[in-house]
Amino acid sequence: MRIAEETILKILESAGDLNKEQIEELVEQAKTEKTDLQELVAKQNILSDSELIKAYADEIGVEYVEINPKELDKAVLKQIPEHIAKLYNMVVFAGAPDDKDTPKSVAMEDPDDLQAVDVLHKLFGQKITVYIATHFNILSALDQYRGNIGSEISKIVTGDEDEEEVDEEVSEEDIAEDSPIAQTVNLVVEYAIKSGASDIHIEPRDREVLIRYRVDGVLREANRLPKKTLAALVSRIKILSNLKIDERRAPQDGRFKINMNGRVFAFRVSTLPITEGEKVVMRVLDESSEPLSLETLGFWGKALDDINRASRQPHGMILVTGPTGSGKSTTLHSVLHILNKPDVNISTIEDPVEYKLEGVNQTQVNPVAGMTFVAGLRALLRQDPNIIMVGEVRDGETAGLAVQAALTGHLVFSTLHTNNAATCLPRLLDMNIEPFLIASVVRVVIGQRLVRRLQPEDCEEYTPNDKEKKEIERVFGIKTKADWDSIFSLVNAAQDHFGKPKTTKLTLWRPKADLPETKTGYKGRMGIYEVLSNEEEIQKMIVSNATSDEIQSQAIKEGMVTMQLDGLIKAMIGMTSIEEILRVTRE
Repeated sequence: MRIAEETILKILESAGDLNKEQIEELVEQAKTEKTDLQELVAKQNILSDSELIKAYADEIGVEYVEINPKELDKAVLKQIPEHIAKLYNMVVFAGAPDDKDTPKSVAMEDPDDLQAVDVLHKLFGQKITVYIATHFNILSALDQYRGNIGSEISKIVTGDEDEEEVDEEVSEEDIAEDSPIAQTVNLVVEYAIKSGASDIHIEPRDREVLIRYRVDGVLREANRLPKKTLAALVSRIKILSNLKIDERRAPQDGRFKINMNGRVFAFRVSTLPITEGEKVVMRVLDESSEPLSLETLGFWGKALDDINRASRQPHGMILVTGPTGSGKSTTLHSVLHILNKPDVNISTIEDPVEYKLEGVNQTQVNPVAGMTFVAGLRALLRQDPNIIMVGEVRDGETAGLAVQAALTGHLVFSTLHTNNAATCLPRLLDMNIEPFLIASVVRVVIGQRLVRRLQPEDCEEYTPNDKEKKEIERVFGIKTKADWDSIFSLVNAAQDHFGKPKTTKLTLWRPKADLPETKTGYKGRMGIYEVLSNEEEIQKMIVSNATSDEIQSQAIKEGMVTMQLDGLIKAMIGMTSIEEILRVTRE
């Protein structure tokens, strides 16, 4: 939807992010580049799509709505025929279909489209309430007209699942653009995006092919296909990813992109030979999404202050630790997005490049061509960078170069695979980095895990009984009333930061017991963190070869909130459940 330039200018003035001169410069730039002012505002991240539409809604006096596609009732949705809904970009999201007296709530991309409003009056009479929603939100809602993945695939793929002979030969017709297998791959990918999956697993079993999605960190079965479809399915994915079709005995890595509803998604593909055939895992990356702020990721209090202070330093090293899939890259890219200014040169060396950042020089590792982390880092240092991001410190040579870069006036970001923040420092010692260098260059170490976030309307508050409270005290090492007092002071600080209601007693939250099977009570994920700031006492301990436990104890004395404690605090204010915290942190 195009918004008039005069309205955009009004919105920019009322938003207050830009002064009069900056707005005039923006208008001049739009004229010079012969582009639309609305496009330029979005391109330069001055206002996000949702912020712009919210402001426009206030301007025209129409209420803004953000629809959750997963919660749409199909019966309600289908009150407008699919072809009409897609023609006018509008969806019914509330209003019982069997009750003509109930007003229908309709979200539209353009509430000023008189033809669309006329169609609505013909369908429902005068009993409609029109809302405005973003273009992408409407498109995501329109996707819900489709059935579930099982029924959709069963329309395409038919076959005898008891068939024992599996033909490994794949013909060109099997994997052509319009073949049933190609349509199946398209559906598998499309439903993964609609489900909010982070990974797609295609796993051969003895007599079938299992398709599973990882949603909010938990694997869920999506569908089963006949075993005879495996070879063609894998070959089709290999074609998309530019991999060798005839290589089935060695693992391969590739990548492909698709455009869906105006958003670009990249799929990082990994194939692996297993006993039953070739397994394929695809990591789903939304390249259209903006990096989240540190507050949105779940940082708060001293941890947030320590990261902000360290990232403002002209040189030094900031490390993020955690296992695979704990959100390390997301955290790093969020910090880089904050630091990404026109007067700063940011260069990265990554394997692979997961998030594209506008204005950042990103390099992909390619060992075949000789582009390793070490070679790439050496080259980056000749490119006059202010900030360097090394995707992962895997060996002593990479660690040594990164430390040298931090010593010579660069701000260096990287990741390490360790269990917590304190273990990271002895790990660098194992890589033959001198203790005095570690003490000198490391500014902060972030340890993190990802937990599922509770959906407010699908969860309930409860008070744990004595047995549960004792178990919490045992697991989290709470021994005295002073410990509880300290925790409640942190809880109050977290409540202020996240805008949660105050509590003075131990209450926890959990998904409601009567939720339908399609709901888990959780939606999305957030981080639980510990941020170890390398202060003077800890520097002395590093030089004297202290253990990770000793370093951890000193950091806690200096005010570090451990990952488990951060999780307990977030469970007490209703952001997640205690079960989630124990699932990812129990040792």
